[in-house]
Amino acid sequence: MADHALHLLLEKAQEDEKQAQLSVSEAQQALDGYYHQLEQIEQYRLEYCRQMSDRGQSGLSASAFGHLNKFIVQLDETLAKQRGAEHQFKDHLEQCRQAWQQTRQHRQSLEWLIEKRAREEAERAHYQEQRQMDEMAAIIARRRPSPFS
Repeated sequence: MADHALHLLLEKAQEDEKQAQLSVSEAQQALDGYYHQLEQIEQYRLEYCRQMSDRGQSGLSASAFGHLNKFIVQLDETLAKQRGAEHQFKDHLEQCRQAWQQTRQHRQSLEWLIEKRAREEAERAHYQEQRQMDEMAAIIARRRPSPFS
């Protein structure tokens, strides 16, 4: 019965580990997505700076310059907020990795315990078999007529 319970616990631990691995994968994808989005905003800002420079060389009205500059400032603010969120993505990824390590360690401990119990049971069975063989040999030896009688 105890073995059955341990195997059920092992199945649960394996499922927990799979879920933890999935969480790590999702957190890594979120971080990668964050970096991709940050790069897109930076490229978008760079493109608007180029436009402002190109249009400035060909004559840019003060009003158009003001609009472009205002938009670039908004992009700068967005970039600053995005960069501030980086640590949240990294922290979440690290928490997921730690949770996965814990579930992995728990699963490995259960596997070790199951293997240990199996080894102990095999040793007990071997010892009992050896004892039975010794008893049988003793019985046979007692039943044989002694050559000296």
